Amino acid sequence: MKLSQFKFKLTDEQIALYPPAERDEAKMMVLNRQTGEIEHKLFKDILGYFDEGDTLIMNNTRVFPARLYGNKEKTGAKIEVFLLRELNREQRLWDVLVDPARKIRIGNKLYFGEDNSMVAEVIDNTTSRGRTLRFLYDGPHDEFREALYELGEAPLPDDVRHLRPAEPSDIDNFQTIYATVEGAVTAPASGLHFSRQLLKRLEIKGVNQAFITLHCGLGNFRAIDVEDLTKHKTDSEQMFVPVEACELVNASKRAGKRVCAIGSSVLRATETAAGPNGILKEYEGWTSKFIFPPYEFSVANSFVINFQLPYTTMLMLTCAFGGYDNVMNAYEEALKNDYKFGSYGDCLLII
Repeated sequence: MKLSQFKFKLTDEQIALYPPAERDEAKMMVLNRQTGEIEHKLFKDILGYFDEGDTLIMNNTRVFPARLYGNKEKTGAKIEVFLLRELNREQRLWDVLVDPARKIRIGNKLYFGEDNSMVAEVIDNTTSRGRTLRFLYDGPHDEFREALYELGEAPLPDDVRHLRPAEPSDIDNFQTIYATVEGAVTAPASGLHFSRQLLKRLEIKGVNQAFITLHCGLGNFRAIDVEDLTKHKTDSEQMFVPVEACELVNASKRAGKRVCAIGSSVLRATETAAGPNGILKEYEGWTSKFIFPPYEFSVANSFVINFQLPYTTMLMLTCAFGGYDNVMNAYEEALKNDYKFGSYGDCLLII
């Protein structure tokens, strides 16, 4: 398939800038991928689509406040620094992106905080925007991390950030309620719809919750610059599929039950860790899996995903799961029926 096949017109007004007042009251469209039939629901109605013995697979990665702003020594120029991952605990080394990158060279120092209490030195260029920073901080590692994170803000994606600045409430809003394993620089947004009450009701009904970890990176949002999708390469992301998740998923599959991937990160992780006959296998490593139509999925047989922006890898993956014509028709319906798009937006359940 070609990049141009994933184009549709989306206005700023159709992008969700905030989550709903209650997490589980976002709109949810339900698409039957066999018949193409569409229903309009609320997310809390998901309870009616799953029964005892079914399994929901969720990504328990935890987002950290990855975006911070500093000033360059001498000139005082404002620099945005986006933390990607910690490279070395003892040396306080971090892999980051900087903007504007042309102003930041090896040897430069950056100052953070109103009192310039946090200082970092640029020690390497990694890509055109990538740098390695050494934070000059004396003290225990936990204390350093806490001080660093207090300077940061929630790493909202650009579609939201271009329309409003990040706010303190985003630290909690842009985090699933079951996030436990720190390492993501963007939220697995489909999971944001779950409330504690809804999870409890699903548990009482006998629906299993299997947790995997995939640390969502910026690669999902990187613009695709090739028309031929077979030539696009995605960034690698670290992932873990524990044995406990495999046991729940495989038991549901053996019993002919529903296995639902909550979000694109889960679908890519499970396809990476899939064994023969669609059995989910324990996995620890990295994935750069890019899924677009046509693709035969082997683990999940249902899928929850937010309504995505045009030309995105997440839209392509959705079309691969639900069928290109079905999904693009569902998107037309969403646009007509005032569904909201993006990370804080409404969602699509494909069954």
